Amino acid sequence: MIFTPLSIEGVWRVDLSLMPDDRGFFARTFCTAEFAAQGLPAVFEQSSLSRNTRAGTLRGMHYQEAPHAEAKFVRCVRGALVDVVIDLRLDSPTRGQWLAERLTADSGTGLYIAPGLAHGFQTLVDDTDMLYQITPSFRSGFGRGVRWDDPTFAIDWPLPNPILSSRDASYPDWSA
Repeated sequence: MIFTPLSIEGVWRVDLSLMPDDRGFFARTFCTAEFAAQGLPAVFEQSSLSRNTRAGTLRGMHYQEAPHAEAKFVRCVRGALVDVVIDLRLDSPTRGQWLAERLTADSGTGLYIAPGLAHGFQTLVDDTDMLYQITPSFRSGFGRGVRWDDPTFAIDWPLPNPILSSRDASYPDWSA
């Protein structure tokens, strides 16, 4: 695996090291030792799958409040999406900044997202699946979110008129 730190501290792009042959390829998608060597969690307590049947589906911007703040390792395993992370951490030099990464099943690229960061994505094609590995496990009552179109961030979502859940549509603007 190839680990690349991104512009927000605690966000890493994790690319596959492919071992191709005439049948296709083989690639390691997770390795405890390789994650630990980067100082990242080597054990995830929960795995989840998000199935999205329509292009333009937007899920986010979610985070888990302390003391149950989550680290996430996400990967698009079918289709294509744009993944967005917002830094909400009080002590971070990039507080209030966001970044976006295109993730596709074909590339196999994953994104590691540190605790304290809001996360969301928008699907680019129909039938897109996102796989999550999370630590710690989700704790009811600690889930939070900020509005996907909060003018504080002015996120450049790729598709207009997103398909949203009522919960995601009702999140408040961020109050720094």
